[in-house]
Parts: sequence; C-alpha cells; structure tokens
Amino acid sequence: MLLNKKRKGIILAGGTGSRLMPLTLATSKQLIPVYDKPMIYYPISTLLIAGIKEILIICTKTYLEDFKRLLKDGSQWGISIQYSIQESPDGIAQALLIGESFLNGAPMCIILGDNLFYGDDLSKKLKNANEDLDTNTIFAYQVKDPTRYGIIEFDKELNIKSLKEKPLETNSNYAVTGIYFYKNSAIDKAKKLTPSNRGELEITELNQYLLKVNNLKVNIMRRGMAWLDTGTIDDLFEASAFIKAIENRQGLKIGCPEEIAWKLKYINDDDLINIAKKYRNNDYGNYLINLI
Repeated sequence: MLLNKKRKGIILAGGTGSRLMPLTLATSKQLIPVYDKPMIYYPISTLLIAGIKEILIICTKTYLEDFKRLLKDGSQWGISIQYSIQESPDGIAQALLIGESFLNGAPMCIILGDNLFYGDDLSKKLKNANEDLDTNTIFAYQVKDPTRYGIIEFDKELNIKSLKEKPLETNSNYAVTGIYFYKNSAIDKAKKLTPSNRGELEITELNQYLLKVNNLKVNIMRRGMAWLDTGTIDDLFEASAFIKAIENRQGLKIGCPEEIAWKLKYINDDDLINIAKKYRNNDYGNYLINLI
C-alpha cells in the first residue's frame, strides 16, 4: 500500500470536563471561551501554523452537533474538518486508534483540545516537526510543579534518559506538552497498549516505547514561548488573562483561524470579508476587516 505522506491533524476534544464543572454541565470544555474565542480555535490554529489542513475532531456524541455548528466542514477556512465519536474517555493514546481510518496511512499530529501554544519560534518549531517524516517528535516545556505532568528526564547533554507519568519525585522540571507528531507506525504500538491503573491508554507508555526503539525526538520550548493547559478553573482564567493581555497590548489576535488561513492563502480577501460580515458589530469582525 502506498502510504499518504501528508500529515493530518487530530484534536482530542472529548472527556467530561469534570474539573471545570459546573461550566461543562451544558457544553463541551473545548467550546468554552478562552477570552474572545472558543477554546477549540486555539488547537486548530496551532495545526494551521504547522501546515496541516486535514483535521479530525474527536468529541463525545453529546456535543458532536455543537462542534459541527461552530466549525462546519472547515471549508470556510480553506481546510477540511471531519469528526469522530469518543464513546468513553480512555486516554490520549486512544486518539491513534479512533483516528486510524481518517489517517489512512498518513503521519499525524495529535493535539489536546485544551492546550494553547504561543511564541515567536512556534511556527518554525511546528513546521520543522511537521516536515520531519522520519521520526516521532514531542515537545518539552519547563514547569514549576512536575508532579502534574508527564515528565522528561535528560542527561547532561540533554539526551532523553527517561519518561515518567506524574512522578512523585523527579530531578526534572520538563513536562511533555499536549502536542505529538507521530509516524503512522505508532498506531501499531498503540493497539498493543493495555489500560493503566487509571483505566487509560497512556500516551507516556507509547512515548516510552518509541524512546526504547530510538525513534523519539524531543524539542524544548524555551523562554519566550508559552504553553497553557486549561484543565482547571484557575488555568482557564490564567489563559484568558494571558490572551487578553497580549491582544490588548499588541492589537493582534492569538489563535485566530480566519487570519491564519488568509495569510496562508487558504482563503482570499473576499472570503475573509464575508466571514467578517458575520461579526460586523464587534471587535472580532473589525479586526478581520482591518487585516486587508
């Protein structure tokens, strides 16, 4: 079989959002606003920046129609968006199994629907990872509390020593972020994973295997870049405050798929104007119009 070498994106937007209740009693976590945009706009924008145009949204059946009403088929942004149902939240690695038919042999970029990325070097790092089809790439980010995350331990030469899931003790403060660039062959290993004590197919276990067979690269996101996880109420508030501060100071939008699609020439001036007309009575629409 001739494999599809063009990487596709998968956004994991399922789960119950229990840590954000009661906000998530009536809607999906990934549809909650982060300042001036739905949360799902940010991972979509990240994939667009990486150069990925074919996207699968994995969500629960309860909110499928809500996602479709918001995002449609992606053609308004010159991209393709498809949808798959996650029957139960069984871990991040489950995304490889759900997305297998969508991928159809293509390499993938999996991104968590509640993760936001920002920084000057972001575009370069993402494009490099997207274009490297010979290995698997994950990203590391320094955090204050490593017990909340999957952690990467390095040696003195910054080679990976180990990967640990939410360790009680570690000498590393580098967390694995919620974006993963995998070869299609990673699916075969994901199929062999068994549920952990948490009842999940752990992405850390998949990464440990890829490290063992010497097919895992780590790219460190250093100072000047931001990785925001919006899994709790405080995290959500801090992410909104961060986006608000940057946008109000610079007058530029973060995570604006219309702008990114227009700059990448996925849509033209007329397309952008037509989109902006829908928001003509607010700042978002004015921002889009003023891009031209």
